[in-house]
Amino acid sequence: CNRPNASKNLNCVQKNMHSGRLEAFSDGVIAIIITIMVLELKIPHSDNIAALKPLLPVLMSYILSFIYVGIYWNNHHHMLFAVEKINGTILWANLHLLFWLSVIPFVTAWMGENHFTQWPVVLYGIVLIMNAIAFTILARILMKREGKESRLVKAFGKDRKGKVSILLYAVAIGMAFINTTISLLLYLLVAIIWFIPDRRIEKVLTGSEK
Repeated sequence: CNRPNASKNLNCVQKNMHSGRLEAFSDGVIAIIITIMVLELKIPHSDNIAALKPLLPVLMSYILSFIYVGIYWNNHHHMLFAVEKINGTILWANLHLLFWLSVIPFVTAWMGENHFTQWPVVLYGIVLIMNAIAFTILARILMKREGKESRLVKAFGKDRKGKVSILLYAVAIGMAFINTTISLLLYLLVAIIWFIPDRRIEKVLTGSEK
């Protein structure tokens, strides 16, 4: 890294940065995202249990999005756990993912406030599919950085769950123009698929993979 050119020195430093600061920053952003979402749950002015009924769509939207954000945080943590070094490209790919995660509170509130009508459900699906694509891009860049024989590549394999999720999102977006209930069930199905933490990386890291 001892080069006279400043830009080359910066590039060399970036190639040897550790992932700890990246993960800490991402954790902070995700925590803020969850905080923003929960602030959309307005407190009823009445102490009657019936006063909660108008809030149910907002609450249901919040629960679904909370699960999604939690899933991304969980898998993001597992993925970075298998990475030793990062570079500038990885930083931008991670920011790309965080951008789409940061849009979730907006579409969540819009969908809940409008009781799951067509266009809010469509936009919610678009944001979900963009999050999935952004996560896939980050994963591919990390795997390229780590090398073909890395633990990360072995852990991800063919990433069938990721591909199936994107397909289900696309179908759900199309179905929103016919029946938004079906779209919501498909969004919920993807959340269920990913709800149990993906153990592939853990198995590879601990050497317990079959």
